[in-house]
Amino acid sequence: MYRKISAILIPTLIAAGIIVYMLYRVWGDLLTALQHIVPIYLGLGIIICLSAWWLRGWRYNRILLGLNYHVGVAFSTACVFVSQTVNLIVPARLGDFVRIFILKHDYQATYSEGISSIVVERVFDIIAIAVLGAASLFFIPNIPGWLTIYIYIMIAILAVAFAFFIFLIFVGKLTTTNKYIRYILTMLDEIRRASLSLRSILILGISSIVIWMLDILVCNSVAMMFEQQIPFAVIVLAIVLGNLVKAVPITPGGIGTYELIVSATFAITGVAPGVAFLIAVVDDLIKNLVTLAGGIVSIYYLGDWVIPTIKSALWSKLDGGKKPDA
Repeated sequence: MYRKISAILIPTLIAAGIIVYMLYRVWGDLLTALQHIVPIYLGLGIIICLSAWWLRGWRYNRILLGLNYHVGVAFSTACVFVSQTVNLIVPARLGDFVRIFILKHDYQATYSEGISSIVVERVFDIIAIAVLGAASLFFIPNIPGWLTIYIYIMIAILAVAFAFFIFLIFVGKLTTTNKYIRYILTMLDEIRRASLSLRSILILGISSIVIWMLDILVCNSVAMMFEQQIPFAVIVLAIVLGNLVKAVPITPGGIGTYELIVSATFAITGVAPGVAFLIAVVDDLIKNLVTLAGGIVSIYYLGDWVIPTIKSALWSKLDGGKKPDA
């Protein structure tokens, strides 16, 4: 029980601590910024965010189709919504396991196929983020020294992703009698089937770029809501860096760490700290609230069996594989 509580409570306290500290530092600028809001851009940001979610569902639908699972876009979108909603609450992206159980329940997909579908989604997300981040650097003069390390990270990500896909080409030619290695090879072959045709690469690659461009446009709408003219390349870089930090499971959903990095990046253009922080907070708030609302609707859409399945999956993971308490 203590392990369950600490696994959720400690990351949540870290997130709250970061937010409270930043609020304390920029409270005066924050109050000033709140007096100059253009509300129409808030609505625009929400609409763009919803569009991005629909596209995420459509992309996951294409991935499942590559694994020979013919599901509706509503179902695939609901899967993504529910898993990402859980990721807002618990650390270490444990919500991804929920998606695997949903596929198992409704379509009898194997656990390896569920994992493979998520790996494909993550790989294309990482590639899209790295490409957009690297491209933005060409339009930002006088890049601070602390960003240099991220440039090398983006280059490394692209290199690793390219090597991964080259490796997948040869997966089908490998044989072994060891059951554990065979399981890994089976999963890699599923990843290859779902993503390595020319058609799949184009569809998943282009849709991933568009998804993250929509994510960036949400933040751009928030900046316009506070009457800030931040160069678009800087917004691109801020969202890229913020999501790279989110990939490290320090806090649930990257709350706190995301705002810290995004607002720090906006400081490159001389945006006041309070305004920069407010833009980062509202941007993340829009995305998280849309995710939460979509997750709740999706749970009702999928059926009342989802809640106990989420509890069982998460508690067993937090307890190191033990059965959850009755």
